[in-house]
Amino acid sequence: MIQPQSITFFVDRCLGSKCIVETLQSAGMNIEIHDEHFDKGAQDVEWLPEVGKRGWIVLTKDANIGKHTLERIAVAHAQIKMFALASQSLSGRDMAAIFLKAIVPMQEFVREHPAPFIAKVYRDSRIAMWKDQKMLSEELERFLSGIGD
Repeated sequence: MIQPQSITFFVDRCLGSKCIVETLQSAGMNIEIHDEHFDKGAQDVEWLPEVGKRGWIVLTKDANIGKHTLERIAVAHAQIKMFALASQSLSGRDMAAIFLKAIVPMQEFVREHPAPFIAKVYRDSRIAMWKDQKMLSEELERFLSGIGD
């Protein structure tokens, strides 16, 4: 069993609420589930601020969060640390296995990299920074100053 850390992972709705949650919980991880805190139809920009306030680490497969300006701004403003699966066409079991294998490296990554960030988790459980603190913070500054894109 993996030793639980003082890190809580928030499982985005797009990952489902059963296979990944059960796999990570059985490994001793602290897990929070989207639908236990937010409406099923809640937009990312609605739940990201609350997740950021609580200091939870987001697990998702929603690559659009990193591609859409308002969602990146929400990640930056809420000081979110996020891991997104690089492959979206995986079974729940495959996603759970990837996250389980990557859990210790993700914990280390969280401790080594300041918020906000969006990192990708690949099929081989490798983790790579996608949008780092500098990039997201600069985009937030431009947005708040009215320059935006």
